[in-house]
Amino acid sequence: MQHQAYQPILPSVNKYLQYKWDKSCYEMHRKKVKSAKPTIATTPPKTYNHLIVKLKKLQLEEERISRIKRENQMLLDKMSHIMQTTGGVDCKNEYVKKSLVEGKRQLELLHIAKENQKILQRLSTCRPHYNIQAWHNQWLENIEFMKNISSYPSQYTQGSFLPPIYADRHRTEVHDKVRKKNIRRLVHTDSADMMNEKEDSDKETKSEVKVTSEDEA
Repeated sequence: MQHQAYQPILPSVNKYLQYKWDKSCYEMHRKKVKSAKPTIATTPPKTYNHLIVKLKKLQLEEERISRIKRENQMLLDKMSHIMQTTGGVDCKNEYVKKSLVEGKRQLELLHIAKENQKILQRLSTCRPHYNIQAWHNQWLENIEFMKNISSYPSQYTQGSFLPPIYADRHRTEVHDKVRKKNIRRLVHTDSADMMNEKEDSDKETKSEVKVTSEDEA
């Protein structure tokens, strides 16, 4: 009954015969496809046992292991023999290191140490070449000269900025307090002078205004 539902590609007189012919052609085609041989060989190459097992490598590895075991056994025998006996070799070495120039080097080091001691003694006992008192007096004279040639009054006093003769170079807290006190005093005097000048200018302007008003009257 399958031939009745079969629709051939080309027009045919008998559908039954056409169905049988087409089916046989299709089966023949499938057989040819299954029995066809590939043009390119896609199968894996042939394997050889001597390339996989590598008997020579195994033999070398066994020989190496046997040699190591033999050496370990020999070392163990030697160690056991040494532990049981006192040993046949004495490892003590009483050789004293000798040098032909050791005495000369010691003499040179002693000479250098003596020279360094002498230099240290000279440095500790030498007197200073510069006179600090003279520097201080010269600085005081320079301050006086600066006061004489200056166009404006100086903003420091003699005791505020000058450090003591034998004091450190850094300013101490006492000198900082004195300096701040002097600065406050100068600021106070400057502000007072400015206030006086302002009051005088105000009085002059008031007097001028009165004179102009009287003239107009």
